[in-house]
Amino acid sequence: MRVYITRKIPESGINKLKEKGYEVDVNPEDKVLPKEELIVALKAKSYDAVLCLLTDKIDDDVFLAAPQAKIFANYAVGFDNIDLVVAQKHNKLISNTPGVLTETVAEHTFALMLAIAHRVAEADKFTKAGQYKGWAPMLLLGTDLSHKTLGIIGLGRIGSRVAYHASRGFDMKVVYYDVKRNEEFEKEFNAVYKEVDDLLKEADFVSLHVPLLESTKHLINAERLKMMKKGAYLVNTSRGPVIDENALVGALKEGLIKGAALDVFEQEPKLAEGLAELDNVILTPHIASATQETRSKMSEIAADNIIAAMEGSEPPNLVLLI
Repeated sequence: MRVYITRKIPESGINKLKEKGYEVDVNPEDKVLPKEELIVALKAKSYDAVLCLLTDKIDDDVFLAAPQAKIFANYAVGFDNIDLVVAQKHNKLISNTPGVLTETVAEHTFALMLAIAHRVAEADKFTKAGQYKGWAPMLLLGTDLSHKTLGIIGLGRIGSRVAYHASRGFDMKVVYYDVKRNEEFEKEFNAVYKEVDDLLKEADFVSLHVPLLESTKHLINAERLKMMKKGAYLVNTSRGPVIDENALVGALKEGLIKGAALDVFEQEPKLAEGLAELDNVILTPHIASATQETRSKMSEIAADNIIAAMEGSEPPNLVLLI
């Protein structure tokens, strides 16, 4: 069996594949392969499986380049990079790596919330620049999280875990929106269901945890940014296009909201003009799941999905079954 991996990933998953006797080829360059180069690589051999990344756009042309491949195992929870309709046409199994990222992304979400509210990045820059001359009562005043209202948009695994930290660790009031109301969650965390517009008007912190769909693209736009409190913070660890980034830059410049912390961007890796120059934003380069433990486990889960498919079993994390 031959497996192609589109970019270097932790060895734990690769070793699993090799232990099965599979021939494993990994893109030797640590970069996103342009579609044309990916097609050339896939055509070089008859691959039985492809382990792809969120940054790989898997469409009709790519499937045609790997006609023998039974499965495309995505090294991510999301799979908006794969055309599922076309995948079904080509009889390809599609899998992902859910669950394993939950705690790590929730931790990063809170790291961003704490950092933006307590002005950690500004303070670091200020101190390293030699501007710190001594303690002062009004120096870099931030905002408490404790006892504030957190609005969670998207109550999947990660959103629920963020609510856990907020409620149990910071005594925050939790309001949430999801396509499906969760009354059990409401009882456990004393949470309140709100429609998006009402949530935005009430929350001191808004954290986004929705998948990228037509219905969620620019969910946070200029109109909705105006609904938020002037002292509110916006945090996004889901998908960049959920926010109209140009509208966000305008809102931050005008003081419509107090700050934002983003791990994902609308046109990654490109940033909206003016975003990087703002002091009231914290920007991290899509690293919410970037811990050694989580990335290694993702590698293993993707490998397990491939092994199951190669052995004629149903992969444990299917998003599309042929």
